[in-house]
Amino acid sequence: MKTLTVQGKERSYPIYIGNGLLEKVPSFLKQHHIETDCKLMIVTDTHVAPLYAGKLRDALEQAGFQAGISVVEAGEKSKSLQMLEHLTGECLKFGLDRRSVILALGGGVVGDLAGFLAASYMRGIPFVQIPTTLLAHDSSVGGKVAVNHPMGKNYIGAFHQPLMVVFDVACLKTLPAREWRSGMAEVIKHGLIRDASFVEWLDEHRESLDARDHDAMMESVYRGCQIKADVVSQDERETGLRAILNYGHTIGHALEAVSGYQVYTHGEAISIGMNGAAQLSERLLGTNREVIRETGRILKSFGLPVVCTDSWPVASLIGIMKRDKKAQQGKYVFVLARDIGNVEIVRDVPEEEIKRVLQRLLPDREMKP
Repeated sequence: MKTLTVQGKERSYPIYIGNGLLEKVPSFLKQHHIETDCKLMIVTDTHVAPLYAGKLRDALEQAGFQAGISVVEAGEKSKSLQMLEHLTGECLKFGLDRRSVILALGGGVVGDLAGFLAASYMRGIPFVQIPTTLLAHDSSVGGKVAVNHPMGKNYIGAFHQPLMVVFDVACLKTLPAREWRSGMAEVIKHGLIRDASFVEWLDEHRESLDARDHDAMMESVYRGCQIKADVVSQDERETGLRAILNYGHTIGHALEAVSGYQVYTHGEAISIGMNGAAQLSERLLGTNREVIRETGRILKSFGLPVVCTDSWPVASLIGIMKRDKKAQQGKYVFVLARDIGNVEIVRDVPEEEIKRVLQRLLPDREMKP
């Protein structure tokens, strides 16, 4: 097992990464002074529940805990106020109080939803992130929790740091191939924004990662979480540096929203977004074109898309970006690349430049806004 620490202003918390850690969750809880008379609620989804929810609850009950399970439909549509209300009712019926703990067992959707449930339930109770997807190595760290609004992603949320993050890499073995590739987008992102040597390592170990070799998975998750933890420790509430973690997300979130979260996985949309951000970097920062080529090459080598397969109105994408949470006073804010492993936040990006890049990413280059 490997351990990292996220340093927060009010408190710090550990990230445990290892094999077979689901069964160790009870001992981790006790180490963090959660007594067995504290009721627990496992929040999971329809994909993960049959695989791991029973195993986790058995381990908890054998250790003396009382744990309920609440299962939501898998997918982005579960990140809604309606589902939050339903889960709140489930917690009330099970008897959770202010000493209770929510356990988020699943991917990014479950982590965001269960985390916001914990942040809002009785004005805030502890929660534990137990990610079961590669993508969630990113979303489980840092305390960003939210649900979606029909007008965009993650508009209703909070910063609520977990008690701990428990990453059992054994869970990655059961991921469908598409979800594995989707998760690799965020892993690659961490290298692209902060560590060129990590990008090189990923390139060299692509076959091992594709085969889901245990050691390769451990190292990729550890190094990705290490970068995320370092950034979050320096900027817990995204007042500056932490915004670099949104590399590719302005375009990516717009693609997810315009398609109704039905066409692209989160990682696929972010992959296209990172390619777009690299192209925008050349136009606005004069970044070497080799950065664009290398960004596209590494993404494609892991089976990720770098352009859209479906056409969307440029005006619709732009409209969504205007509501992006990073936008300031109606001006577009992007994370752009100086080099592989070196990005910066650029404010007041011209709309015409964004439109040019979007048209390059869409299959119909002549499509009218």
